[in-house]
Amino acid sequence: MSKKTKKSGLSAKFGARYGVSVKSRLKTVEMKAKKKYTCPKCSYTSVRRVSAGIWECRHCGLKFTGGAYVPVTQMAGEASMPVTLTVEEVSANV
Repeated sequence: MSKKTKKSGLSAKFGARYGVSVKSRLKTVEMKAKKKYTCPKCSYTSVRRVSAGIWECRHCGLKFTGGAYVPVTQMAGEASMPVTLTVEEVSANV
């Protein structure tokens, strides 16, 4: 018997329904959601998604909020960067 999920991966559960483009987009989103991420507290790769926007580290037990499919969204990462630069500039000038 041949392997069913060679190309479609996680979206193979839908079979011939819904079309290729919809299933490929769903596949990328589900892969991001099911992936293990690095914990901001203990630095272990053990952060898993509990529900939409809630993430938990299985090593240290830290529970935190983030994006629906990734712990840190692109906008949150960009927003925190200028704050870090400003703090570094202030400490360098003092």
